[in-house]
Amino acid sequence: MDRRSFLKNSALGGGAAAATTLAAPAIAQGTRTLSMVTTWPRGLAGVWDSVERFAQNVNDISGGTLVVEPKGAGELVGALESFDAVTAGQADIYHGADYYWTGQHPAWAFFTAVPFGMTAPELMTWYYGQGGMAKHHELGEIFGVRPFIAGQTAAQGGGWFRREMKTPEDFQGLKFRMPGLGGQVLTEMGSSVQVLPGGEIYQALSTGALDGTEWIGPWSDERLGLQEVCDFYYPAGFHEPGAALSVGVNLDVFNSLTPTQQRAIEVSAGEAHQHNYALFIANNGPALQRLMDGGVKTYQFSNEIWDAFGAASQTVLGSFMDDEIFADVHDHVMAAMASSSNWMSQSDSAYTAQRNRVLASL
Repeated sequence: MDRRSFLKNSALGGGAAAATTLAAPAIAQGTRTLSMVTTWPRGLAGVWDSVERFAQNVNDISGGTLVVEPKGAGELVGALESFDAVTAGQADIYHGADYYWTGQHPAWAFFTAVPFGMTAPELMTWYYGQGGMAKHHELGEIFGVRPFIAGQTAAQGGGWFRREMKTPEDFQGLKFRMPGLGGQVLTEMGSSVQVLPGGEIYQALSTGALDGTEWIGPWSDERLGLQEVCDFYYPAGFHEPGAALSVGVNLDVFNSLTPTQQRAIEVSAGEAHQHNYALFIANNGPALQRLMDGGVKTYQFSNEIWDAFGAASQTVLGSFMDDEIFADVHDHVMAAMASSSNWMSQSDSAYTAQRNRVLASL
């Protein structure tokens, strides 16, 4: 409890003050309204779909006893103040990517994505079948939230650049947007990394404040207009091989709900996660083709660059292993990933390779 109090007080930071104007949850005529702050501008492709899906699910599954009211980034608090607003008790739920909270504790990154980490199927296997959700809840307990993954972007692109990236040295001095531990990897490689919410990326590229960025994938990137300000696109990246989105409910609020309402939130998050994954996969292929038809050049990083990504990633992850919580989640993830990937590489991956080979020859 002392540790929880210490970390929770540290987590409040300046964001709590920014959230003090929020209204308390409303309870009227058997309906409880829960305020949900988000890290996304309203309507942002893919990620806002997850917000709306989760909110509608809760409203429907609870039989109208819970109404979730989502607010876009900046409507009540700034995008990166969402976590503080919920831990302070000034908002009920956040929706975002948990690696935005690595400043509170680096272990949050595992519940979005880490460099050279899990693909989307591997992450889902760990979370629902190998105890990952329990680890999520253990970390959330420290900060006074009950988190659930509630979205999935699938593998994210390596990023948009103004020029071709030929060697690891090309990353030195590069002004690049990348959050989470992936951003720390690029810092290790000499880049000048910024963490900007999605709504600020286009402007930063337009003014030259950034030389490049990663966002999500072709569908969301196209909608954000990144093809208008960068010509070189790398579809494969090291940093987010399967990125989950999450909701986090203030723990006191969650504990005040009925068991049925708590279950409604859990099930709503899980369904939004599954639906969001399908949405991204369905839209990324057509979007990539449109981008290429419009003149976007696609490239793959060289093996030399991939090796540099790997070495820097090992350094960054290793730098946190003295932290007991981080090391525990890290080891749990690595063991689960090794277990599931061994089977999947000999079944799914082998089948896909042979299927594509056979069908191409017909």
